[in-house]
Amino acid sequence: MTTTVLTAMGLCCALGSSKQQVWQNAVAGSREGMQPRRDLLSSGDAVIVGQVDAVLPDLSQWPAQWQTRNNQLAAQAYQQIAAEVEIARTKLGAARIAVIIGTSTSGIAEGEAAMQQFMAQQQYPAGYHYSMQEMQAPADFIARLAGVHGPCYSISTACSSSARALMSARTLLLADLADAVIVGGVDSLCRLTLNGFHALESTAAGHCQPFSRLRDGINIGEGAALFLLQKNGTGINLSGAGASSDAHHMSAPQPQGEGAVQAIKQALTTAGISAQQLGYINLHGTATPLNDSMESQALAALGLTDTPASSSKGMTGHTLGAAGAIEAALCWLLLSDYNSGQHLIPHCWDGQADPALPALNLVSAGRQQPVQYCLSNSFAFGGNNVALILGKTT
Repeated sequence: MTTTVLTAMGLCCALGSSKQQVWQNAVAGSREGMQPRRDLLSSGDAVIVGQVDAVLPDLSQWPAQWQTRNNQLAAQAYQQIAAEVEIARTKLGAARIAVIIGTSTSGIAEGEAAMQQFMAQQQYPAGYHYSMQEMQAPADFIARLAGVHGPCYSISTACSSSARALMSARTLLLADLADAVIVGGVDSLCRLTLNGFHALESTAAGHCQPFSRLRDGINIGEGAALFLLQKNGTGINLSGAGASSDAHHMSAPQPQGEGAVQAIKQALTTAGISAQQLGYINLHGTATPLNDSMESQALAALGLTDTPASSSKGMTGHTLGAAGAIEAALCWLLLSDYNSGQHLIPHCWDGQADPALPALNLVSAGRQQPVQYCLSNSFAFGGNNVALILGKTT
């Protein structure tokens, strides 16, 4: 039987720019990477965002069209899996290694800067090219960086993008269309996203508070997470995946979480496990009124309210198209040897539970227990729902 194994992982986000740093800060419940900025909202108001604070790879020797912060974040994550990719390329051949990337911003930040200059000077900056902000750009960049030329594409389904990329990569391997896939997601901070969510009255006034009665919206973040997914091998299994589209509303989830339930059931079925075998759930947990209500109801319908759960978005911000990959990466770390103390990822919030929601078993800092399977939820505009199950190899 073919298994799909996440044999290598690299990431960067507000928690850090290496696996060790991210895990140490995640276990500690650190919010140090969540900082206010006044240069992102058109109003000039401060807004808390999760920003990668690191010296990122220098792309100045690349053609100008590839020189975006989004690609720098992707390169930071790729460096952490480059050795494993090289081994796979030598063994399997470049044509049998695919690239699938989830994104929702691509290089829009560079497009914003170019437009500002054009409006002021009636000319674009030297080196600016529209392809910087195309959704395909990060997938093409990573394929060039890795020197592979199997199937290569991006997925952009809003905040489920990179979770869907992982599901698609699993399908690609099982269909024997590739022997390995570089898969994940990347998104960078930009004014378009911040002002869009602010216009929807979905941004938090301070730190986001998932599942709190006082929750008032999200914090946006940036980051990247990349995996090398292979047939069989040693690592963390991508045991199951499920997706649905409830098509309830353009920007609001189906209130009872019917689409979420369907996606989680599919993931459990493909993993061949029961809901009771899940040891930890990484919640989508955006801290918006509608998402948290829907997600808690979906978990209650599946009998999962006693399973330890947390939203990591209080520490990373909502990294949009990269969220599914970054949160799967946190589950990967939880199941890996990096977690020698069997820690769970804490739920960062104000502790003010919403009595209108089904009560979840939210993880407090310092909690430890063994876990065999993790569920990671990703829900998005347009009713796009994806559930991933990661498990330890046996």
